[in-house]
Amino acid sequence: MIEARIRIGNQTFFSTSSITEPFRYAVVNRFDAFEWFPDLKDSSAGWTECDLRKRSRALIRKIARDHDMAMSVHVPWTANPLKEKSHDVIFRNAELALDIGASLVNIHFFAEQGIDAYAQAISPLIEFLAGTTGIRLSIENVPATGPAAFNSLFEHLHKLWPQKTSHVGMCLDLGHANLCKDTLNDYLKYVDLLSPQVPIIHVHMHENYGDHDSHMTIFTGPAGKDPSGITGLLARLKKRCFSGAIIMEQWPEPPSLLNEARNRLLEMLKVDHAESRLDLRQQMDEN
Repeated sequence: MIEARIRIGNQTFFSTSSITEPFRYAVVNRFDAFEWFPDLKDSSAGWTECDLRKRSRALIRKIARDHDMAMSVHVPWTANPLKEKSHDVIFRNAELALDIGASLVNIHFFAEQGIDAYAQAISPLIEFLAGTTGIRLSIENVPATGPAAFNSLFEHLHKLWPQKTSHVGMCLDLGHANLCKDTLNDYLKYVDLLSPQVPIIHVHMHENYGDHDSHMTIFTGPAGKDPSGITGLLARLKKRCFSGAIIMEQWPEPPSLLNEARNRLLEMLKVDHAESRLDLRQQMDEN
């Protein structure tokens, strides 16, 4: 059996001096995942997928391959598949993913018109990515979508297209789960309420105090004083055989906070792995 691999990376940010500044940082600091998030705020802040030209995309693909970095693309959060005007944006981002060699495309869950309407709205994207090599689709929870909605969505998707959704899973956004009214300040409860049939294939990691979506670097908020929530999350991801990227969704000051968070997560994962091997040896000795 192939052992699950967890990668840790960071993301583009609308306020950086250039689109590629966080990517260069990730390469220099040996992160093994990176996410491109076109997030245009106004004419002076942010960017769109059109700002990355063909030559830049080819270079990104080469650098990622040379440094063993898993690429992902986050569709703009304003791109709602229920609205026709968003369709072009969504597919331009899917094409960006193809061009840079990304292994995953992420999109938000919009549930205001019901589960079936959303499932039908993303069906063209599901079909498009199903025809590519190795690109998965992750659907991200927002504060308004609780675990029950995700359970219903994936049950519906599996009934509609049982042969076409093996590449579709959930992006667990930790900060959004912490803000969900059903699991306020208890993101572990959010995970526990998810059906085993909901595959978590991508993670967005940031934290808050349950007041607003502040996107604090992990271990600079509540987890800085009590890391048991993160320990519990990693244990739950392991139980679900999670294999994918944990993306830190911020550009802190100083950026070295990203390194500190990554290194601490890696230490936690090493301890967890070592304890698992010890438990296995003990079980073998007992038998």
